[in-house]
Amino acid sequence: MASAGGSPIREAPLVISPQEAHHATIIFIHGLGQRGASWKPILQGVIDRLPGVKWVFPQAPEVPVAYNGGQCRPSWFDIADLPPCNCYDEAGITASVAAIEEIITSELRGGLDSNRIIMAGFSQGGALSLMTSLTTLHELAGVASLSGWIPQQSRQVMLQLEPNLPVFWAHGKADTEVPISYGEDSISFLRDSLNITADKIVFRTYEGLEHTVNNEELEDFAAWLSHVLA
Repeated sequence: MASAGGSPIREAPLVISPQEAHHATIIFIHGLGQRGASWKPILQGVIDRLPGVKWVFPQAPEVPVAYNGGQCRPSWFDIADLPPCNCYDEAGITASVAAIEEIITSELRGGLDSNRIIMAGFSQGGALSLMTSLTTLHELAGVASLSGWIPQQSRQVMLQLEPNLPVFWAHGKADTEVPISYGEDSISFLRDSLNITADKIVFRTYEGLEHTVNNEELEDFAAWLSHVLA
């Protein structure tokens, strides 16, 4: 859906308020074709373990997606193929990174330090969370990618900025949409090119898991969040 001026309409994010004194915020970004709100029940067990955390679930606009023959779907940027190819929707990525940066800025204006903000996401949302957190000028608490990837064309800016933050990466070994090789390549980039030290990177893989999440992965995710936000 687009506005009269042709720009996609962006919905307000779903916000889950903390049950205790607010000490951190997690911005969780959904994948291609999904609703941000659909992740609330999936992550409910993780949410319950972090009562002082505010959760923000942004919603991508509905835009034409080449992978779906030009049909409009919720998407942070255009994708032509899965597994992801070298095509790069610079305009879409720039707009989506800016939208997430606005959420970060809103949290900062509310009095939260940037080192109490974690970016996280699934698939395309994982890619966006990585592109945002590894290029932002704010020092975030960490970034988590569930079945995501780091687009090749986004890496040059990361090399110039030299980010250094905790990373949680979870990937199913049976994933055919974003294969495990994309995760392994991205982890190598983080370690060897960005020089993020091994003690800051948690890389978990899951036997038989396709392009989705399971309880073991969510347990690992919750444990990492608790550790980083301790």
